[in-house]
Amino acid sequence: MENIIEIKNLYKTYTVKGAEPLNAIDDLSLNVKEGEFVAIKGVSGSGKTTLLNIIGTLDSPTKGSVKILGKEISKMKPGQLAAFRNDNIGFVLQDFALIPYNTGYENIEVPLLFTHKKINHKEMIEKIAKDIEIENLLNQKVNTMSGGQKQRVAIARALVNDPKIILADEPTGALDNKTKKIIIDMLRSVADSGKTVIMVTHDDKAASVADRIITISDGKI
Repeated sequence: MENIIEIKNLYKTYTVKGAEPLNAIDDLSLNVKEGEFVAIKGVSGSGKTTLLNIIGTLDSPTKGSVKILGKEISKMKPGQLAAFRNDNIGFVLQDFALIPYNTGYENIEVPLLFTHKKINHKEMIEKIAKDIEIENLLNQKVNTMSGGQKQRVAIARALVNDPKIILADEPTGALDNKTKKIIIDMLRSVADSGKTVIMVTHDDKAASVADRIITISDGKI
């Protein structure tokens, strides 16, 4: 398997007036292979979410190299980054980040509205919904769904554009134990289908299903 993500000597430094610069990421290097499921653990403030945001092109490194699918993302312009992110990266977040008064269908469709890929929206959404057993949620408004239902819709939204990489930031943090297992099994299945999954989690049980567990402390592995 080839490396889909290659990070070399990465730094992310935050500077606050009157305070010492803070290295949230401190000379970190990491390779992730295509189809690998990686769990990232660490206490609050360790740098794990900063790392995930840099991989997701939502934040930029202060120094170092980040290659995704062989492309150096630090050299891309904002418009190029947005297109690259939408086509290649799906996000699953703890707070779901769904539009509350829209239906499941409308939320899942959002990435398709910004892609240049030729995808039949209705066919793809119905296929994804069937695969993860949420056909009954397509016409339901998000604000009437349980936390587990919302997270399933969020996973469908992350998958609908057929990205190569799924980034999950504490995807089970707001869920009960039974629903946590459903969501983690779902992410495991996504990785088994050939997609690369990187998950930030505090949960040992969630991390245990990954192929590899990385612990970050003070911005270092």
